[in-house]
Amino acid sequence: MKDKLWLVFILITVVTWGIWGAFSGYQIQNGIPDTIVYIVWALSMIPCAIAALVINKGKFMHDWRSALLGCTVGLLGAGGQLVLFKALTLGPSYIIYPFISMSPVIVITLAAVFLREKASGWQIAGIAVALVAILLLSLETGQEGSPVSGWLWIVLAILVLLAWGIQGFFMKFANNTMDAESIFIWMALSAVILIPVAYYMDGSAAAFMQTDNAVPQCWASFGIQILNSIGALTLVYAYRYGKAVVVSPMEGLSPMVTVLLSLIILQVIPNPLQIAGICCAAFAMYALSK
Repeated sequence: MKDKLWLVFILITVVTWGIWGAFSGYQIQNGIPDTIVYIVWALSMIPCAIAALVINKGKFMHDWRSALLGCTVGLLGAGGQLVLFKALTLGPSYIIYPFISMSPVIVITLAAVFLREKASGWQIAGIAVALVAILLLSLETGQEGSPVSGWLWIVLAILVLLAWGIQGFFMKFANNTMDAESIFIWMALSAVILIPVAYYMDGSAAAFMQTDNAVPQCWASFGIQILNSIGALTLVYAYRYGKAVVVSPMEGLSPMVTVLLSLIILQVIPNPLQIAGICCAAFAMYALSK
């Protein structure tokens, strides 16, 4: 069973992130700025960090090497999130999201080159099909009304792609010398440190907090974001017990759960690309677990 612990943890991540994705539209519909969403997400990392500390019996690796690795993982993830918010104000999400969804390619490449990780024949097939599934599930067919502003959004999207890809590699690399709980605690600290940056980034956060329903909406958003944080914690455990070349592509399959939940709960019929993505994802999950 121990050799399959990574599979248990990554499945929890896929499910929690999938549910998070299905209900994250609530925030957009209620006009919550992306900067506020980031702040709420960062705060939702705190209870999960406390849980990690309890699980680890109060032990927290805070030597300089652990701090450096932990902050690298945390700042790459949280920093990428902030850059993404800016990119989405300049470029179309139907191009940006499929583009950054290919970050597992970077994780796989770095893990294969620097960590010498190898995959079985089944897993190689699963990785290839998973990347196709991630792309299909991330594609949006609708064209947005907001115009594209210059070329800066392309640069920012590339930065997000690199940040999240390198984060996955360092998450696995850090697990070689650190316990998973300490890595997550450093991730939470890094996310919280960037809260002032998000708050003052464009003024939308300050304006939103002046509205009458700001606090209730933030609490509702917190209930959604905590799912993301739980998934982030189990993702660290998945990298602890599994190969990065396998964990990373499976991590990107959470939109499959989002589409299925939207079909069941919201009765939203998936488009042909999403249906193809679900089929590819189902095969990829089977192959990657072999």
